Amino acid sequence: QVQLVESGGGLVQAGGSLRLSCAASGRTFSSYTMGWFRQAPGKEREFVAAIIWSGGSTYYADSVKGRFTISRDNAKNTVYLQMNSLKPEDTAVYYCAANLRGLPLRRLYDYDYWGQGTQVTVSS
Repeated sequence: QVQLVESGGGLVQAGGSLRLSCAASGRTFSSYTMGWFRQAPGKEREFVAAIIWSGGSTYYADSVKGRFTISRDNAKNTVYLQMNSLKPEDTAVYYCAANLRGLPLRRLYDYDYWGQGTQVTVSS
C-alpha cells in the first residue's frame, strides 16, 4: 500500500508561483513513476506532469510546458511540482499519483494510488 499526501496549495495572483509537494510512504518510492493531475470544477481530471523512477525523464501536458517543473527526491520520498507564471485557468485541485508499472503514464488508469488533493486558486 502507498500513501500519498499533497501540500503547498493555496491562493496566488496570476503570474505568481507555487510549489506543490507530495510525500509518499509505504512501498519503495524510488521504483515507480510519479505523476501530477488536476481537476477544475465541472471538468474531468487531466494529466499535468510525470517523472520516471530515476528522475531522468519528465513529461508535461502542453498547457503547462515551459511553466511547470516536476522533480523528485527519492531520499525524501517526495515529488514536487514547481508552478511558475500561473494563470487563472490553472485553478484546480491538484492530485499526486503513483504508477507502479512505469509506463505508460499520461492516463488516469495508469496510476495505482492517489493522494487526497490540494487546492490551487489563481486570481486574475
